[in-house]
Amino acid sequence: MKKRLKIVFISIVSLVIFLVVGFLIYASDYYRADDVANAAMQSEALTQVEDDLIILSPATPVDTAMIFYPGAKVEYFAYLPILEKIKQSAGITCILVKMPFNMAIFDPATADDILDQFPDIKNWYIAGHSMGGAMASDYASKNQDKVKGLILLGAYIYGDYPEENALTIYGSFNTSVAEKIDYTKNIVVIEGGNHAQFGNYGKQKGDTDATISREEQQDIAVEAIKEFLANINE
Repeated sequence: MKKRLKIVFISIVSLVIFLVVGFLIYASDYYRADDVANAAMQSEALTQVEDDLIILSPATPVDTAMIFYPGAKVEYFAYLPILEKIKQSAGITCILVKMPFNMAIFDPATADDILDQFPDIKNWYIAGHSMGGAMASDYASKNQDKVKGLILLGAYIYGDYPEENALTIYGSFNTSVAEKIDYTKNIVVIEGGNHAQFGNYGKQKGDTDATISREEQQDIAVEAIKEFLANINE
């Protein structure tokens, strides 16, 4: 009996080790930020880097901020270029989150800690790309009293969240997102855009090549976000 238990125990431990090692190998293969994003990361224009957060603040203090969840297996600062544009265009603070193993699914409620860190912010928005958008949507649906609006890039509303308070932006080649949308309000389709170009991390596996530049896709998205924020604050 003891010998059987020992064999079972060794088998379980071996399986756990195998699964852990397999996951770590999987997680270590992620999309790296490109040269543009790396340059932004090194820029002195960055307002603040705190632990797992990068905080981009306008020159004039504001009471509105957006928390951003990165896409799965994407180096988080690959989103600095588009967030810098949002900060400049919409005049809001943008807070970029580094997720465990580069996957927002492991800490979807991290926004709670961020809200507590910035008591001067009165109007909170949460946003994300791809899986980060799904987790941002899940958080928003469960915390509608805490966030004023939801912004999704290459993602769709996940959970029970009012579509009038959400903005969905995706590229016309991102058919997997288009097929999942069952609502009609605040949807922006970027013609010629794809899934990956909201971030600066190169080509994504399985993604259709865009027929517009990364900069153009991001500029269209930023303009749509600026307009959405202006309308929701009226």
